Amino acid sequence: CSSGGGGERVLWKSIQALGELKEGKFMKRRTKTRKENSSNNLARLIGNSGDVRLKNCKNLSVVVYTVDEPSDNYDKVVFEKVRERFSIVLPSSLNVHFVHLNEVKNLLNKSKRLTMIIESWGTMKMAWHSLSVVTPHVFIDTTGCAFTFFVAKVLAGCKVGTYVHYPTISTDMLSLVWERRPSYNNKSQITTNPLITYAKLTYYIIFAICYGLVGSLADLTMVNSTWTKGHIQYLWKLAGKIKIVFPPVDTNSLKDLPSAKRENLIVWIGQFRPEKDHALQLQSFAKLLEIHNGAMAKAGVKLILIGSCRGQDDQERVDQLQKLARELNIQDSVSFVLNQPYAVLKDYFRRASVGIHTMWNEHFGIGVVEMMAAGLVTVAHDSGGPKSDIILKPWDYKNVSTFDSDKPIGCLSSTVEEYAATLYEILKRDESASDILSIRRNGRKSAERFSDEIFMDSFKEAILSSSLFITR
Repeated sequence: CSSGGGGERVLWKSIQALGELKEGKFMKRRTKTRKENSSNNLARLIGNSGDVRLKNCKNLSVVVYTVDEPSDNYDKVVFEKVRERFSIVLPSSLNVHFVHLNEVKNLLNKSKRLTMIIESWGTMKMAWHSLSVVTPHVFIDTTGCAFTFFVAKVLAGCKVGTYVHYPTISTDMLSLVWERRPSYNNKSQITTNPLITYAKLTYYIIFAICYGLVGSLADLTMVNSTWTKGHIQYLWKLAGKIKIVFPPVDTNSLKDLPSAKRENLIVWIGQFRPEKDHALQLQSFAKLLEIHNGAMAKAGVKLILIGSCRGQDDQERVDQLQKLARELNIQDSVSFVLNQPYAVLKDYFRRASVGIHTMWNEHFGIGVVEMMAAGLVTVAHDSGGPKSDIILKPWDYKNVSTFDSDKPIGCLSSTVEEYAATLYEILKRDESASDILSIRRNGRKSAERFSDEIFMDSFKEAILSSSLFITR
């Protein structure tokens, strides 16, 4: 809970929203994405002061289960870190307690074999330890550990809510194995052996059925994107209504960055995890420097990868990427910026011209929204959340005649050649070119759909319109 990633931001904005509910601060604004009948029902609820959900809001307190080591001033340090990293200040009236589970954190150790089953069993045991210390009325999971729902609801008698960032297993993963396509989690040793492929597929199907059963125990299911909703809806067939609550992005702190005086920098932001496909970024960048007689190399274009290393595995991954950069002979044009404060990231946002994202089927894409909000022309992967929710109007540079009517807000690509061609078309234009300025402006405006304010209102609406707080 003390890390600085997007998942932690959702956690603390959710807690902030709960604090505002306790203080009677319900809805700040109405959005176009909210259905009229839902808004009317919520308005009737808020107007009914006798509703048990509103009464229970007044008695809210929050317990956060963490594997962090305890210390004398742990609370103060975490709250200060949350304020500095996320600009989040919790309401003073909200009591937040921490339950430290560092002595059993080995239950969450990674497994090299039967990963999903063993790790899910570990989360169930961790949930049992957690709820044995403090058993809340309402258990809300934001980590994606659906098997904890069985412990919380069936064994501990809690109401269960969840915010799903990414399904533990998806139909895309099943397709990947069935089609025998190699990837970071489907190695070539498996794809080339039919017997192992069918064994893995059987394992995946059994796990998917179990995942669907425990997921359906949730009393409230919130998901972060249309892509995630589609997969959860398919797998959690017995679940009730699933609500899309887009994750909070701090667009306010980025919207005032100047659009002019940008440098020939391409930036990527995130964590150095295998699914992010950094190799595609490096290969696309190498291709960009090669095409059109090396025009972009002569222009001094640089690729900056900005992210956090969570441990030895991430550092080894960075080492391999640096090795790949040398093999592609682009090491002098690529920089890795690791574990730097937000001020450094914001400075790169101010200077860079282009943002790049290469993860296949990214569940949402907070980094994509941040780059758009900062005024970067963003090139994202043509799949998942970036395609279904964020870059709804991609730029087709081959069809100039439709530019004004389409009002593009970014770009989508899939292959090395597509990325290289799109990056070239952006960077070859002067920064003051009308089409580039228009994409920056449209992208920034579109990013406001994912602001903190929108998240807070959507989260409160989901909580109040559910049965979570109908407890005695």
